Amino acid sequence: MKIILLLSLIIVFYTFAGYGILLYIIIKVKRIVKGPKKAIVEDLDNLPTCTLVVAAYNEEFFIKDKIANSLLLNYPAGRLKMIFITDGSSDNTPGIIAAYPQIKLLHQPQRAGKIAAVHRAMDFVDTDAVVFTDANTFLNKDALIKICRHYSDLTVGAVAGEKRVHFDENADASAAGEGFYWKYESALKKWDSELYSVVGAAGELFSVRRSLYLPVDADTVLDDFMISMLIAEKGYRIVYEPEAYATETASENVSEELKRKIRIAAGGIQSILRLKSLFNPFPYPILSFQYISHRVLRWTVTPFLLILTFVLNIALVVETNATAWQLLLFAQVLFYLLAFFGYIMEKRQLRIKILFIPYYFCVMNYAVLAGIVRYFTTTQSAVWEKAQRKQ
Repeated sequence: MKIILLLSLIIVFYTFAGYGILLYIIIKVKRIVKGPKKAIVEDLDNLPTCTLVVAAYNEEFFIKDKIANSLLLNYPAGRLKMIFITDGSSDNTPGIIAAYPQIKLLHQPQRAGKIAAVHRAMDFVDTDAVVFTDANTFLNKDALIKICRHYSDLTVGAVAGEKRVHFDENADASAAGEGFYWKYESALKKWDSELYSVVGAAGELFSVRRSLYLPVDADTVLDDFMISMLIAEKGYRIVYEPEAYATETASENVSEELKRKIRIAAGGIQSILRLKSLFNPFPYPILSFQYISHRVLRWTVTPFLLILTFVLNIALVVETNATAWQLLLFAQVLFYLLAFFGYIMEKRQLRIKILFIPYYFCVMNYAVLAGIVRYFTTTQSAVWEKAQRKQ
């Protein structure tokens, strides 16, 4: 029982902190041995042709701002195209986009989901690179340049931009927790990229070589993750570009964020089952190590180990009454009490930031459990399930 508890603790710690610490140490050693990371040459005259693809479903509230933001993006003249696809939209989103001749509008009344829309848009893409971004996110002016400069390296098959979550000082747990989570994720992606490859890209902003794009199954939930990982599976790297970033507002509240996280967790299990080849470390050992450490553990065993650790800890305290086990149990109980108080404060709309992190941590791990149940008990659909965002 003691061994199982200790192993569980080690895996939990490794998943949420240990991998980051190990990655940081490896990168430091790599820089000492091989020297500092080489600066990326930015040759504006030789950037690849690029298409910006935006899939929008009933986004009339955001779409004018998104168009304005897109038209202000810097890129060499004559080398950038834009496609907005609005399949299934029942509001005025298509009508607003149609007023801009610089943008190619694709629209059909049937709603088949985001990935079906993206696949349809790809039939019209004839450029070297394609950049995907969401309709409710806004890019920095040089985002496309910062992304596409990486394609001068023929080992690069995809580029992941940075996601930034905007929240104000009065942010609730969903906003503050999500913001903290993405800052930590950004650090991990930066180190992953420097070691070898990012483990998947987020749909807010990512890019692929057009020649490497593969359509994924129609029921794929995490299409952005799967599209990028299928490229990594071929032996190409996914690099991280923090100087290209997409900013979006946080979810409206924890309930909306939980709905989104459950769907992501279900998509995570689906992705793991479809990327079984990455469990074989022989073709690409570093990628397999990164994939299991950064994604698989979070999406599978770790939430169950949190429960197991707590239960075994109680059993050991009852059986041995040892001080070490008592202290460990006290620490666990204190952490979950802080999370519970965070829940209470959230319901009463009281902002105590020290409680946001444990509360959000518990919400995320509950979402993984719920997502696993959802995956094995319901039919997966790629049709958009939009979370409400703060406006």
